[in-house]
Amino acid sequence: MSELVSISKKLLLDCLGAKPGEKYLVLTDEHKEELAEHLYEAGKELGLTSMLFKIPALSKSGEEPPKAAAEAMKNSDVVICITEHSLTHTRAKKDAAAAGARIATMPGITKEMFLRGAITADYSEVEKLTKKIAEILTLGSSVVIEKDGYRLEMSIEGRKGIESTGRYLEKGQSGNLPSGEAYIAPVEGSADGKILVDGSIVGLGMLKSPILLEIRKGLLFDAQGDGAKEWLEMLGSSNTARNVAEFGIGTNPNAILSGNILEDEKILGTIHVAFGSNNTFGGKVSAGVHMDAVVLEPTVYVDNRLIMDKGRLVI
Repeated sequence: MSELVSISKKLLLDCLGAKPGEKYLVLTDEHKEELAEHLYEAGKELGLTSMLFKIPALSKSGEEPPKAAAEAMKNSDVVICITEHSLTHTRAKKDAAAAGARIATMPGITKEMFLRGAITADYSEVEKLTKKIAEILTLGSSVVIEKDGYRLEMSIEGRKGIESTGRYLEKGQSGNLPSGEAYIAPVEGSADGKILVDGSIVGLGMLKSPILLEIRKGLLFDAQGDGAKEWLEMLGSSNTARNVAEFGIGTNPNAILSGNILEDEKILGTIHVAFGSNNTFGGKVSAGVHMDAVVLEPTVYVDNRLIMDKGRLVI
């Protein structure tokens, strides 16, 4: 108990810049309520005006929380969302950030993840690398991903690279904890090709064998491999759900592949693509779902410039 509260206090101070007297909200569900208690106690010990808000479990990542929870988020200075499914790409989080809240989302985090792996990284170093990659994405116009003979290309022209550094110290800053990724919303309709996913996928966890995704005109057309049919059913068949929503690059050297997307997509040497909503970070699609897929050791080009060679950053 005391160790988890101590870690939670460190996260509040180092990653969210929490100050005594600030309004602090811990938003949780029945799956993560026990861990949320530690975060709540940490806030009280630091002198924050702390509130613990429990909502019904959501059915999938990207689903909006109840209106009362969204209002509580907007009326807080510091918010931690520790839930089974992700609130990262929701209107509620976007509106709360616009109102000035500093927000960390911790979807699916486990007790073990509090104690080891990505959360133990030097976030000042993670921040430097993340900002550098986000700048490359912002200045870029096209991305090509290659792995095992398959190739996926997409346009990112006019889109802004987003930094998820793990440090959210200014009003309106938000992202995951643990963190370490730079990501961007590809231009809708531009992605085309195939990509071999061999790390993990939201809804399936760590993959025992790769799943091949085929993408046409910015939409997921088909998926082949063990669990692919089940995953497609979870994602849904609408064009909005199958929209190629995100391209991201992991920047956390301490992250470990575990089957939990919160940490897996942060692994240095990986990339991820996501499907569904991207309107909260520069795209145009609102789908009520956002599901990521992690690729290990890919080769990546931005504007024909090699930036990752089989998982090794060369920037």
